[in-house]
Amino acid sequence: VGDVVIWYWEKLTGGILDLSTSTVKRNTELENRVAELEAELAVWKQAHATTLDASERQVNAHNVQLSTLNRQLSSLGSFKNQNPLILCVLDGDDNIFTEALLRMGQAGGRQAAQQITKGIAEYLSDEDIQVFGRGLSFWVTIYFNKTGLLNALASHDICTQEQFESFCVGFSQASPRFLMIDVGYGKDAVEFKIREYIQTFARFPQTLRMFFCGGNDTGYSSTMSLLENEQLLGKLVILEGHEDMNSELHKLCLPSLKLDELFLAQKPPYYPLKLTPLAMPGSSSVTTNGGLMSPRSPSNSSSIGETRLIDSSLPLHKQNPPPCNEYYLMSCFKGVLQGACKYSHKYELTAEQRAVLANNAKKAPCNFLKNGLQCPYGERCCWGHACPNGPKCFHLSKGKCWFKGGALISFLMDGIRADNILSLQRQCIPGHLRTRRHPAKSVCTVHSSYLGPVRFTFSFTTCLCSALALSSTYYIYYLKHCM
Repeated sequence: VGDVVIWYWEKLTGGILDLSTSTVKRNTELENRVAELEAELAVWKQAHATTLDASERQVNAHNVQLSTLNRQLSSLGSFKNQNPLILCVLDGDDNIFTEALLRMGQAGGRQAAQQITKGIAEYLSDEDIQVFGRGLSFWVTIYFNKTGLLNALASHDICTQEQFESFCVGFSQASPRFLMIDVGYGKDAVEFKIREYIQTFARFPQTLRMFFCGGNDTGYSSTMSLLENEQLLGKLVILEGHEDMNSELHKLCLPSLKLDELFLAQKPPYYPLKLTPLAMPGSSSVTTNGGLMSPRSPSNSSSIGETRLIDSSLPLHKQNPPPCNEYYLMSCFKGVLQGACKYSHKYELTAEQRAVLANNAKKAPCNFLKNGLQCPYGERCCWGHACPNGPKCFHLSKGKCWFKGGALISFLMDGIRADNILSLQRQCIPGHLRTRRHPAKSVCTVHSSYLGPVRFTFSFTTCLCSALALSSTYYIYYLKHCM
């Protein structure tokens, strides 16, 4: 009896053990399955959310376009006999064409123009844009800072100056309505131009679509808000450039167009402008030190050759060729782009020699200020912005100080007001004789806390577009009393 009991007990415990093992295994399988289903559900939820978000964006975009269309329909009569406009405006500083296109020169410019035209034409065809009137008028405008862009392209070995110049010619000649416009200096110069372009042409009733390829700046947000308030935002289409475009533009629920193999995927780092003040039109081709003039240095391709040694028996400005002030103290535009700088970039200068170079450079006037312009380099400029001799300058008393242009700007920035003008008189010349050969002249004595009373003579034909334009108070005073 005892053996039978033991046998049944062992059989019972074995069955219980098998049952518990199978139960644990089954529970594990079920838990894994639940985890898989939860993961799959999360994927479907994410896909649903993405689809819903895309649908909402599409609905919003259609609503924006609908409101714009309604506005256009309300003014249909004003442009039914005019050619509808399709406009494209690009930020050429932030959206750089591919290296392959740029290096092709004129052929690359024409090909880039063809790619833009083809891409936009296909987009309009897919959107089934209805055209009224006699046909489309398609314009492409690229705003860029030529000097800064050339510097970036050359610094990263993307293309040469000649290749870029040829590219611009090819692009512009592809159509009389294709424009590449150099806006010159200024951090926000391109942005200002594009903002004004959009605000102006988006309000034209005949503008059907405006393709906008901007940068990564947030300065366009106010413009977009303004267009949205006026129900004009539906005219805009984002033309995608480099990959780092401003994410704010993607939040506007605007349609977009991407053209493959047209722009560089990554914008190269932007270096500061490297335009040398000596390269200003009409500037003197001499080396200046402390208001003195030394003979012109011989032409020198300083970008080629071995390191030069300083002749210790001669001062720096009498080396042959002299070291380039801008290369050692700032940066030299000519050396980077063309290798045509007449001064040397190959000397190994010590800290003491650099200090001497900097001290000598401050004795020579900055050509920007000398020509009545504001220096874009500011405090970083290696050239002098004020006469080192101050009010005791011998040449200043004779009206021949080289710093008189910079001194005038210093006056205007030094709190000059109409009541500081001690005397102002004008040489009376009949209007028909006010030419560049016989300009009307104004003799002005102004007072500055820096130099005291100083007398200047201005040419009537040039003063308004140069130094006087820097001071609205002085300008208004001039208009009231001299014109």
